[in-house]
Amino acid sequence: MLYEQSGEISLSFEYLKHVRFRCMRCARCCGNTKDKIRSILLLKIEADRISKGTLIGLDKLAEKIKGFEPYIYQMKKTEDRKCVFLKDNSCFIYQIRLLICRFYPFQLKNLRNNRYFFTYTDECPSIGNGSQLKRDFLKGFSVNS
Repeated sequence: MLYEQSGEISLSFEYLKHVRFRCMRCARCCGNTKDKIRSILLLKIEADRISKGTLIGLDKLAEKIKGFEPYIYQMKKTEDRKCVFLKDNSCFIYQIRLLICRFYPFQLKNLRNNRYFFTYTDECPSIGNGSQLKRDFLKGFSVNS
């Protein structure tokens, strides 16, 4: 169920238990692979924040898209099909990175009737590493974090 708390929107969700995760910084999620074409989607607030924070015009870093609301932009990619902000497998804008980047490899599925479920993609090699995730880890995702 969606509810307002401290000026931010929160929701109730279920999640897989016993999932371990620690990012290995492989940067696989930052661009296309031979098996998957990635769309790096941006919310308007994120596009504006990145444009302002990097002093790069929005038209240079992203293009408008339709049909993926609430995302309205898609990040442009380099010739090698990686995010324009990826340099030597490190994110140049890590402190202001996108929600979709903060979220990966996790996915929030809408089960309808105000029920949501956190799951993950098994293409991420970091799944299974690190400590077991707790509910608070998943609650921590925010556009403002």
